[in-house]
Formats: sequence, structure tokens, C-alpha cells
Amino acid sequence: MKSRTLVRHGKEGMKNIGRNGWMSFASISAVTIMLLVVGVFLLLIMNMNHFMSSVEEDVEVRVYIDVTASDQEQEELEEELKQLENVDSVTYLSKDEGLDQLINSLGDNSEAFESLRDENPLNDAFILQATSPQLTENVAEQAQELPNIERVDFGEQVVEQLFNVTNVLRIIGVVLVLGLMFTAMFLISNTIKLTIVARQKEIQIMKLVGAANGFIRWPFFIEGLLLGVAGSVIPIAVMTGGYHYLYDAYADRLSLNFAEMLPVFPLTLQVSLVLLGIGILVGIWGSITSVRKFLKV
Repeated sequence: MKSRTLVRHGKEGMKNIGRNGWMSFASISAVTIMLLVVGVFLLLIMNMNHFMSSVEEDVEVRVYIDVTASDQEQEELEEELKQLENVDSVTYLSKDEGLDQLINSLGDNSEAFESLRDENPLNDAFILQATSPQLTENVAEQAQELPNIERVDFGEQVVEQLFNVTNVLRIIGVVLVLGLMFTAMFLISNTIKLTIVARQKEIQIMKLVGAANGFIRWPFFIEGLLLGVAGSVIPIAVMTGGYHYLYDAYADRLSLNFAEMLPVFPLTLQVSLVLLGIGILVGIWGSITSVRKFLKV
């Protein structure tokens, strides 16, 4: 296609939006409202998934060393633990450090346990991180077989319940977002179709006077693309500005409660590209599928 012809189609597509003001406004409004809802859900689901991943990454295996093990045996045990399959890191935790962690975790009730410092009942331990949270149980089972170990603890029941809950929440989140996206695409494309259907006589007349299908189709293709882009602008602006405000206002507070928000960038850029892509896709799809009906004269 010649560049001059393409420019002509582009101008015609933009004129069509102006000629059909109210229908174009309805199409852009439909795109705006649905994409705004999709954008909010995407931000929510992506932050929820980030939080669940952070919780899963905190899962660890504690290998408590037998009190009778010598320093040499502890060093050998550390090397054996590092050689285990699916082990990402091994960190030594002395019994004094373990007691400090325990007392600090008790908050206001910590003073009652200060007396334990005189005769520490805890064991030295190694903390193991698996290469994947789902492999934690496998790492614990391997560590249990090694010598000079009193016990291995990874909170089996809690970890299993945690993974079950996070998996269910992820599935629900994906289903909700996909369902919402398809609903948005259906509603938006139907609204845009109404814009095209209202001009079926115009299309049929152009066809009857000998205009080629491509010549008729291109202005509507560009019109649908522009409607999709126009309807994406407001949701992207609201989503970006709103999330930036929420991040500045609540990110520090939430981080104190172990719920860290995803940073503004690149999250808002990723969601913006998704919204823009959906807007363009449904705009073009709605226009092309509608015009196709009236090209058969």
C-alpha cells in the first residue's frame, strides 16, 4: 500500500470518529470503564502474588546440631549440607543467636525468658534455604539422614497449608483476571460494533460503486485502533497516578507489617502496556468483524 493511500485512510478514520460523535464517545467510554476495572484488578493480583512469593521465600529448614558433636564434626556436617541437592544456602546459627531471636519475637513477654541466657537450652543450628520453596520438604528429608543431627524442623503442617492456600489464591486470581479481560473484550467490541453497524448503508454504497474491500476496511481498522487507544489513555493515567499515590502513602507502613508493595516502576509500565494492548486489540477486532458482514453485497 502506498504511503499516500495509508495517510488518506488514517485521515478518514479520524474523521469518522468526529462524524459519529456520540457513538464514538460511547465506544471510548466502554473501553475506559472496562480497562479501568481490569487495571485495578491487575495491580491487586500482581501485588498479592508478590506478597505470597515473599511469604514462601521465608520458608526455611532448621537443622539442630547434636550437642555432643565436636567442632570438626560440625564443619563436616556443614559441608555435607551444602552438597545436598536443591540447597541454595546454608547459614550457621549459634544457640545464643537463636535465643536472641526467640526472646525478641516474644515482644512484651520477652522479660520472662531473660533468665534463659544464664543456661541456654537451645542447640546450635544450620538454616537451609531451598532453591525453590516447594522443595523445602525434600531438603528436610535429605538433611534428616545425615549424622550429628538432633532434629530437623521446617514446620511441615504450616508449610503444606501455606503452599495450598497460595496455590488456590493464585488460581483464583488468574481466573478472575482472565474472566474480567474476556468480559471486557466482549463488551467493548460489541459497543464498537454498534458504531460500525450504524453506518452499514455507507459501507454498502461504497461496495456497490466498486470500492475494493481493503479500501473500505482500512479506515474502519484505523478508527477501531484509535478508539482503543483513546479509551486506554484515562485508565492508564488513573492507574499510574493512583498507584503512585498509594505507594507513597502506604508502602512504608505495609512493609512494617510484612506486606511489601511492588515498586511503581516497572509495575505501572507493565500494566499500562497490557491495557493499551487490550484497548487496541478489541478496537480493531470490533471494527473488522463488524465491517466484514457488510462487505458481502
